[in-house]
Amino acid sequence: MAAQKGKDLLLKMHDGAALVTVAGLRSRQIAFNAQSVDVTHAESAGQWRELLAGAGVRRAAVTGSGVFKDAASDALVRAAFFSGAIPECQVVIPDFGTVTGPFQVTALEIGAEHDREVTFDLTLESAGALAFAAL
Repeated sequence: MAAQKGKDLLLKMHDGAALVTVAGLRSRQIAFNAQSVDVTHAESAGQWRELLAGAGVRRAAVTGSGVFKDAASDALVRAAFFSGAIPECQVVIPDFGTVTGPFQVTALEIGAEHDREVTFDLTLESAGALAFAAL
């Protein structure tokens, strides 16, 4: 994958009618994790650890930070957090693909400095099976 513009990595959230880009995000990140299941036993070859394929819990976390810019997408994020809803979301990763599935907004932080704009940080955690589609 060649170098890409950071602004091209997009976070979208379903508003009930369509996937809407969450506006005002200046930084975004997605992390994938999978737990391993250790099945090592006394007769494991050379006493090397053995893992059980496909047995661990997989998860994805999306984080972002930015400024409030678009009233509709800001309201969408706030509503998802305060209701505890699990909307369909999509992360568009340039020249890589899209990751789509249910996510819950698990953290929403709002901050400000005296002489600066109001900012927000958010964290979304996967809440079900995710689909990957290569670009």
